[in-house]
Amino acid sequence: MNLFVVGDVHGCLHTFTGLLDRHWNPDKERLVQLGDLIDRGNDTPGTLLLAKELRKRYGANAVFLKGNHEYEFSQHIENGPNEYWLPQCGFETLDQLRSANMELQEVSEWINELPLVWENEHVLISHAGIADQAEFPFEEGNELGVLWNRTPLKNIGRLQIIGHTPCKSGRPEYEEASHSWNIDTGAYRKVAMSAIRVTSLGEVLEIVQFNVDPRDVSEND
Repeated sequence: MNLFVVGDVHGCLHTFTGLLDRHWNPDKERLVQLGDLIDRGNDTPGTLLLAKELRKRYGANAVFLKGNHEYEFSQHIENGPNEYWLPQCGFETLDQLRSANMELQEVSEWINELPLVWENEHVLISHAGIADQAEFPFEEGNELGVLWNRTPLKNIGRLQIIGHTPCKSGRPEYEEASHSWNIDTGAYRKVAMSAIRVTSLGEVLEIVQFNVDPRDVSEND
């Protein structure tokens, strides 16, 4: 089964829905969204509900990974005020969730169950990638770990697909040295939401870019 890997969504529900409706074939492809479903865009609640529905409908063929924004949200709920996250986008996200009558603890519990990676023998997908210098890449608080890394990636002998750091070109970018694709193209910045279609062997079949729906991003962002 081929993989349809989607970059950072950031609450851009209309864009995410349009991308999936037009480009994902759920009968033949496994969806992997590589984290940062929430924050910044106009509809974090709707985005979370869509993810839950897709997981319920398609099971293992709809995979959602944890990103650093999900981690920050759960830290706020589980450990008290997250002063780093709140002024960035946390206040707005909390307001959206409360307005949608979503129970914050239940959202946190769902987030805590999200995996950090999806992988097989040829492909490894994570939010920020395995850094060249990371000793403990799967520690969630590690600044060089797969939730946070912004340093050069390690060539692990498999294709890495990541997001987290918006590509300056506005298009997905391939790094030959690490054999990796970054597909975060700044949906919340009104640039584009991107995806990559690859075989289970890590062969790239198609790069997909989808224009951001103006309903998704407020004029304040």
